[in-house]
Amino acid sequence: MTYCVGMRLDAGLIFMSDTRTNAGVDNISTVKKMHRWEVPGERTILIMTAGNLATTQSVISLLDERTKAPEDRKPSILEAPSMFQIAREVGRTLREVIAINATTGQEADGAFGATMIVGGQIAGSEPRLFLIYPEGNFIEASEDSPFFQIGEAKYGKPILVRAQHADMSFEEAIKLLMVSFDSTIKSNLSVGLPLDYVTYAAGSLSIGHAARVEADDPYFLAVSNGWGEALKLAFDQLPEFKFD
Repeated sequence: MTYCVGMRLDAGLIFMSDTRTNAGVDNISTVKKMHRWEVPGERTILIMTAGNLATTQSVISLLDERTKAPEDRKPSILEAPSMFQIAREVGRTLREVIAINATTGQEADGAFGATMIVGGQIAGSEPRLFLIYPEGNFIEASEDSPFFQIGEAKYGKPILVRAQHADMSFEEAIKLLMVSFDSTIKSNLSVGLPLDYVTYAAGSLSIGHAARVEADDPYFLAVSNGWGEALKLAFDQLPEFKFD
């Protein structure tokens, strides 16, 4: 399982993903789920993946190969004229990979399924963020839906819904995302540290801050412990329930 979040802010875009993948409780490993491409001063593209590992790695490999081999440059996400066209190309590639691997109908389609978050900016346009479905179709983030989650989304969603706001700084957003990931990690063993995060400042056309948060990271531990204590305090301050 996986947990990834992409968020649109006034300041730009922010991405965070876990790195755990498993094929059973005794077969756990670390796999990078965040991928990025840059043409300095012209475009920056980030993709996060969740779902069948063979499917997601095949899609990323195909997209990456098309940015390197001259004879395979078309279609290339480094030549697409807009982020919308990039989202279309990622969706088309995902659909094709699933179709190739799934040969026995809908049941197999589900087994090879994957979802992706695609975001970035091309010079002359605004930063954009998309959620790509296994069928290849997609939706775009908006003021009403400013963030996307893929993978194990339910445990980390409540804090995002309650606390996210468009004028957050990147620092505030990272703190919020760490609370969301901590809640998910504590609720589902298939999501785990290390965490990767990337910030993208609108108009910069280059990656901002990028780092990996390890299991012994002092700030993450402080957030985890502090959030637990704050929840207990808030619970104690709620009105007492009494039977009639």
